[in-house]
Parts: sequence; structure tokens; C-alpha cells
Amino acid sequence: MAVQISVIGSGAGAEERAEEVGRLLAARGCVVVTGGLGEVMTAAARGAKEAGGTTIGILPGESREAANRWIDHAVATGVGHARNLAVVASGDAVIAVGGAWGTLAEIGFARVIGRPVVILDPGWDIRGEGVEHAATPAEAVDRALALVGAANERR
Repeated sequence: MAVQISVIGSGAGAEERAEEVGRLLAARGCVVVTGGLGEVMTAAARGAKEAGGTTIGILPGESREAANRWIDHAVATGVGHARNLAVVASGDAVIAVGGAWGTLAEIGFARVIGRPVVILDPGWDIRGEGVEHAATPAEAVDRALALVGAANERR
């Protein structure tokens, strides 16, 4: 089964970095999971698609048509912000790019269920077990994939 990495975040200022994360993940053979909507979610999916990758969008509403045009597989949840748990649970690791309160909730959910998190700086200043920081998109992807590999070795 392909490695799935959830890319979370928001903010128009983070789009360029999110697109690069998506592109790099796809180039490494990963499926990119996002919340399926705008800004960081669109940018990560666009980067993945432009690199020939596959994308999944976990949507808050009841309509798959709400997904951005870069999503291959849309999942309409109808549960609003509660879909944040499904976004991070669908990834083997999580990369946070920018973001506000919803991103913080996703980081929390990810750690509660044991998913490793890489925060692309500048981002939330959260430290602790299972949370790493990266200075560049390439470093974020490398760290996330290393964390997935370490988790797979422990199984």
C-alpha cells in the first residue's frame, strides 16, 4: 500500500511552500491527503498532481463537488470541523504548513492517535514527542518519510 501523507494548514502566504511539499511527496511516490478545499489544501494537491501524484480530499460538507479541482478522490463527510480527525487519521504522517486554529486541532488529533507531525517553519511553535520542525519543504518531506519508516520498523 502506498504511503499517504496528510498536508494540513491554511493561509494564502503558505501556498508556495505547500505546493512544493505536495510536489516532493508525489515525486517520492506518496499519496497526498488534504482537507480538499482552498489555500494550502489546493496548493498541496496542485503540486502533487503536477508531479503525477494522487490526491485525496476529506471534505467537511456533504458534497464531493466542493473539492478543489486537484483532488482525485473526494470524501464528503458531512461532519464539519470534525473531519479534521479523518484528515490526519488518513495519513501515515502529517506535515503542517501555515495554519490557524483548525490546523492546531489537527496537530492535536494527530498526536492523540499516534501520527507523527512535521511543522514547516514558520508555523505553530509546538514541541514534544512526535513533533518535529523543518526549515524547508524538502526537509519536511524527508523528516515525515523518515518518521513513517521508523514507525513501520516498530510494527
